[in-house]
Amino acid sequence: MSMEKKSKRQERREKIRSQAQRTRLMMIGLIVAGAALLVFAVVWTQTKSIENIITVSPVSLPNANGLTIGDPNATVSIDVFEDFQCPACQYFSESIEPLIVQYLVEPGKATYTFHNYPFIDGPGAAGSGESDQSANAAMCANEQGKFWDMKAIIYANWNGENQGGLSNIRLKAMAENIGLDMSSFNSCFNANKYEDEIQADFEYGQEIGVSGTPSVFVNGAKVGQPGKIPTYQEIAEAVELALAASQ
Repeated sequence: MSMEKKSKRQERREKIRSQAQRTRLMMIGLIVAGAALLVFAVVWTQTKSIENIITVSPVSLPNANGLTIGDPNATVSIDVFEDFQCPACQYFSESIEPLIVQYLVEPGKATYTFHNYPFIDGPGAAGSGESDQSANAAMCANEQGKFWDMKAIIYANWNGENQGGLSNIRLKAMAENIGLDMSSFNSCFNANKYEDEIQADFEYGQEIGVSGTPSVFVNGAKVGQPGKIPTYQEIAEAVELALAASQ
């Protein structure tokens, strides 16, 4: 074989190796660029998701003690069971609850207690959806004496069932917005510290006949019509009857 033929063959091999190397480098570059774009998209989405947190003004509540408000010596108790993703609960919390507080709790007629009843993500507190994590966030806020502020800001930012309005990153942004110590909150929230307490509330609700949310009980008796939101008038009448019975 002539030296000229060997040289041409070697030249072709070198050309093939060079092309293969360029292809490998191009593929590596595309992979790196794709990974960078993915990281950017995730960071941008997370940053964007916390830009539009709706804020709420703190409300002074009478004798707030954890998840209960009102005179501890009151002879009538009002218990409400809610799921933070329930649109009827949002309406009840923002429209009916203030009337209950103003006309029944503040005058000392009754206490008012909130109970977690997460069922939209599946029954009980074992899931990781927005109902369960909202309850988790509210209970962690309660550790710092701000359950009712957290409850209010959660409902203000709800935008539909599992639509991202109550995602973990947004719940943490809400916690920061209401002034919680974030180191303590994050430790509590990430550990799902109050799962057992939330589950106990859920099971208690099942025992006494909760079939949907919001469900309201006055001295243990269910108030309202099946499938309908209990009205303020129905609750007030039940409270007055309970007061009369206690005299």
